Amino acid sequence: MGMTRRHFGIGIAAMYLAACDSTTLQSTSRPKSTGLPADLKPVPNADYDVWVAAFKTRAEQQGISSATLATGFRGAGYLPGVVKRDRNQTEFSRTLEDYLAIAASDERVSKGRAAFAQHQSTLNALEGKYGVDAEIITAVWGLESFYGERRGDVPVISSTSTLAFDGRRGAFFEKQLMAALNILQSGDIPASRMTGSWAGAMGHTQFIPTSYQAFAVDFTGDGRRDIWSDDPTDALASTAAYLQRNGWTRKVRWGGEVGAGAPAGTVIQPQSGGPKFAVTSNFKVIKRYNNSDAYAIGVGHLADRIGGSGPLRASFPPDSNGLTKDDRIALQQRLTARGFDTDGADGVIGPNTNKAISAYQSSKGLPATGEPSQELLQSLG
Repeated sequence: MGMTRRHFGIGIAAMYLAACDSTTLQSTSRPKSTGLPADLKPVPNADYDVWVAAFKTRAEQQGISSATLATGFRGAGYLPGVVKRDRNQTEFSRTLEDYLAIAASDERVSKGRAAFAQHQSTLNALEGKYGVDAEIITAVWGLESFYGERRGDVPVISSTSTLAFDGRRGAFFEKQLMAALNILQSGDIPASRMTGSWAGAMGHTQFIPTSYQAFAVDFTGDGRRDIWSDDPTDALASTAAYLQRNGWTRKVRWGGEVGAGAPAGTVIQPQSGGPKFAVTSNFKVIKRYNNSDAYAIGVGHLADRIGGSGPLRASFPPDSNGLTKDDRIALQQRLTARGFDTDGADGVIGPNTNKAISAYQSSKGLPATGEPSQELLQSLG
């Protein structure tokens, strides 16, 4: 099957290749959402209102009832923050090492093992029906929404209608909006509960509306395909169904690190000087979920860790600043100990670490470059 779950960049879930098509893969040190920011709440926009009126006519011609349109757009509106995020997406060039430091962090692994244990009977049932490894399903869940903790709380009708009106990818998002209204019309979810990311990816495993229509499953048998519920069963089943229908081969591993019992397969080395991976056809199926080698390795490696395997055996080379991961962790720890909080010590140099470095440099009367270095590490003792 040639359908991808989503094919537009809306975050940094594939930081390594800047090819992500999913919600933000967040560092585990980031706090949970405490409510929508002001720019993700509706504001008056007369042009948007005119567009919506014309869209409703098109929607009715395609079978959306006036009642569904009324309930779907009740309280909906133009979200300026959605347009801002869509236009200001940054292309990242993170290393695979950095990506895996987040994707398979100690916290994500421990939470994954706990989630696997809690839902093991359901996951085993899904593996039995769809043939997709229970650990793989759990790992997708972990990368997409941190095991349901970060499902997104932006109203989908508002986000997709805003992006359709904006026009940069208008045809695509009008299709998503129409699909969302069809979902409401089918009775799977009331409009008040249809929330997701700023670009309309929904539920525990972040399906866009068209993919929901194609793959969502009512595994609980309650008559609704509820991927938004606190109970993740339907969402996990939908992910298993997606992978199965995109060609998953039962009892075949995704791959693994070369030299660590990986199956024979195509060998790839995404980061020069770093670990090599032997991958199978199921690796390519994971990429149907998100077309990035880094994402697929992240899912596979996290799945292995959830299943009890240890960290990668091979090391990564020092970064462009001559720092190893241990060096970067030490740098973050030393800065934080001196009162320049890096918001965690995971070895990933991001905006919080750059800000802390700048503050430290300024305190010492040095140029505030914000850049890490061996000299900086040594100066911190």
